[in-house]
Amino acid sequence: MFDQSLLNQSKAGLSEIEAEYIASSLLKVCSTVSPQQTNSEVTALLDEQRDLISVAVVENGRPIGLISRNIFMEGMAKPFHHDLFDRKSCIAFMDKDPLIVDQNMSIQTLSFKVLGSGRKTINDGFVITDENGDYLGLGTGEDLIRVVSFLQAEKNRLVTESINYASIIQKSFLRSSREDMSAVLQDYFMHWEPRDKVGGDYYFCKKFDDGFFLALIDCTGHGVPGAFMTLIMASFLDHILHEDNRHDPAGALAIMNKKVKMALGQINETATDGIDIDRFSSAQSGQSDDGMDTAFCWVNTQNGTLTYAGAKTPLFYIGNSSSEVQLLDPDRKGVGYIDTPMDYEWTNQQLPLTKGMCLYLTTDGIIDQIGGLKKIAFGKKRFSALLQDNYLKPMPEQESIIMQAYYDYQGKQKRRDDVSLMGFRF
Repeated sequence: MFDQSLLNQSKAGLSEIEAEYIASSLLKVCSTVSPQQTNSEVTALLDEQRDLISVAVVENGRPIGLISRNIFMEGMAKPFHHDLFDRKSCIAFMDKDPLIVDQNMSIQTLSFKVLGSGRKTINDGFVITDENGDYLGLGTGEDLIRVVSFLQAEKNRLVTESINYASIIQKSFLRSSREDMSAVLQDYFMHWEPRDKVGGDYYFCKKFDDGFFLALIDCTGHGVPGAFMTLIMASFLDHILHEDNRHDPAGALAIMNKKVKMALGQINETATDGIDIDRFSSAQSGQSDDGMDTAFCWVNTQNGTLTYAGAKTPLFYIGNSSSEVQLLDPDRKGVGYIDTPMDYEWTNQQLPLTKGMCLYLTTDGIIDQIGGLKKIAFGKKRFSALLQDNYLKPMPEQESIIMQAYYDYQGKQKRRDDVSLMGFRF
């Protein structure tokens, strides 16, 4: 069990602190299935135990694969798949090569293995075995991130040495969003520029048959702490963005808010599933106050509408009948912070889209940058003027003009934050 007194030791005691965190500390004893069981039985198990993210397939005590809830449910939801697969072995939807780790593996080693194995392990979890390779239970990416977030304050030297690798990992998490963005947009740009090698800004795009979902996220901080926050947000987005709520950005924000507050212990309660959230909170203050500012947008390509919900992040747009820059104003509460109520409800705003309309989202890295002769913030007014003067140009050209104006304005002033800016023409 975790010993709170270890927190009071000097940095020389890091090895003792780390020794308390091995793979078995993340262990959750979960129901399993065997290869002889059918997909119909897996469906019943997932319906009965709705907190299960994945189900291990075990044969003679040894894990042979992992069934992801999301992949399984999506597969079985396709037309006629229940008829085709219900009576077949559950290995039809099994990942035959999940991450399998020994219970005594250190968190440091485990975190690199999880990151190296890709997004699937962050989303679907990993299998924990005993010294003989027999199945013990599962660990989740979310729980691992909580522990790593706690330990990273004690591991600045190690994180610094690994920073270049972390940058590659963070960029790899953005790859699928870039691919979907290219698939659904013709004239657009996405500028992502961390202040440091890694950062706390994150963008997300996912295409669907009837449209696409966009999000631009500004997590607390920048550098390594901000990057860890983006991993949390990326994992949560993949889990909450399903068929029922992708059309409801405000509802998705509400779910995200609850997940962040629970994961980071920003409530005066104990998390479910036996995880004591207090043990992962700040050693100095006893509680973190982290979260994100963001804009969630659902673009319905069938009826030409955009549904927007913002947490302190506005949406700028210019219609094709006027060059005036207009805004959809956000709600003034961020996601996940201590002062944001657990049951806070954001507001959906709907915008009819017409061909040629230009839409823009930006984190506050540009707006709040100090510079110019008066050494004041760049500001929304200056940003809007740039949009108004250049919106008829192709989007990539607009990106170059806006960013050059930003760099010129910053001059020799210190960069304040990560910078993310996107624009697209409908």
